Amino acid sequence: MSNTPMAASPLTRAVLEIDEYVSGLGWDQPARLFALVDTARLRADQPSLADRLGLQDEPESSGLTPIEQDEIPTAQPLDEFLGTIAWPDPVVGCALAVERLMLPPSAEAQVPEGLDETKLARWVAEHPERQEVRMTVAVLRDGARDSALRLREKDSATEVLTGSDLVPGLAQALTATFAE
Repeated sequence: MSNTPMAASPLTRAVLEIDEYVSGLGWDQPARLFALVDTARLRADQPSLADRLGLQDEPESSGLTPIEQDEIPTAQPLDEFLGTIAWPDPVVGCALAVERLMLPPSAEAQVPEGLDETKLARWVAEHPERQEVRMTVAVLRDGARDSALRLREKDSATEVLTGSDLVPGLAQALTATFAE
């Protein structure tokens, strides 16, 4: 995507490209899963697909191409769904974009004890300090990882935070999809 800022690594560029794409869809979106494929290999192995994706005009060193997968089932918990995924060899990595509510660390002491998952989710949703965040996390088979965080209240490409360990639990769950 032309508005994606240049980044140091192909993985970071892919994360930012996915963040920009999902941002263009607006908020209150379902989780979205992407396969990451080597762009040069995609061009060589599937030139017609690469052409449909507009990759023939991309520079040779463009790195990774995200390919959105089928919709994630909403009736199944995300961690259980991720446990059912197996990627074919041409997929070198994967990414997930998901929205969540977050509280600042100072709110941890305020959490009432004994809440089940549903009541805790309701409590967080009603908390005055909650923030809506979109997390885009990507991993490669070799263990490399990167992520982007976008707050709804600062919904701008210049306000996106990136880093390899921003969402370690989700990165681990995605890495596990490559376990053999």
